[in-house]
Amino acid sequence: MENDIFKALSDPSRRRLLDFLHASDGRTLNDLCEPLDMSRFGVMKHLNILEEAGLITTRKVGREKLHYLNAVPIRHIYERWVSKYAEPWAFGLTNLQNELERETNMAIKPRHVNRIAIKANPEQVWQALTDPAKTSKFWFNCAIRSTWETDSAFELWNGEEKKAEGIILEMDPPHKLMMSWRFISVPGTESDTPSRITWEICPHAELVGVTLVTVVHDEFDMAVSTSKILENGLPIVLSGMKTFLETGERLAGE
Repeated sequence: MENDIFKALSDPSRRRLLDFLHASDGRTLNDLCEPLDMSRFGVMKHLNILEEAGLITTRKVGREKLHYLNAVPIRHIYERWVSKYAEPWAFGLTNLQNELERETNMAIKPRHVNRIAIKANPEQVWQALTDPAKTSKFWFNCAIRSTWETDSAFELWNGEEKKAEGIILEMDPPHKLMMSWRFISVPGTESDTPSRITWEICPHAELVGVTLVTVVHDEFDMAVSTSKILENGLPIVLSGMKTFLETGERLAGE
């Protein structure tokens, strides 16, 4: 997988496409064709290579296909190649999602989209996501507590401190979990309104025994603290889930 990432990043046109998405995430193919001096087909080929490497994700919104940066692969490169002593300088590599997005008259669209492939089946991923004994292994030492029923409450606890809370908006075990989200004890988030996190879990179309996990964070104001915290934190949670399910270990530094 890392070979695919480095190969994808080796081409200057593909790096420019990532720069464009960094400047404004959630772009259509037409948007991405405008700044490049190449055919529509050429841009599509580059986007396909970036998507195959996991550096971007795509989603259909109405009739449009939107392209998003995916911070998780960069996070994995960081975990392997960057020492803990370089953390203050290297952390910026994981912050690939954009802070400013175009204002449109379309329905609310996904703002942060992260995806990862895990060597586990959907049931194992679902259990890791909903079992407090397991979430504490990869979610910054926090355990999620809920009865796991639609419209029921959930809470995220770190020891005796409640960090976040929300409502289970939709459930389809082991394929989909949608929840509202509000931080409780994180400085700077006191006035933030609840946002929404959606977990999408599905078997990989080509790889047996591999599950694709996509996390969408939307319905939030880009200016609030919750946006930045989850933008940086969710890729780490996904990376931690992968490490835990595949090795039984925690991420280094957790």
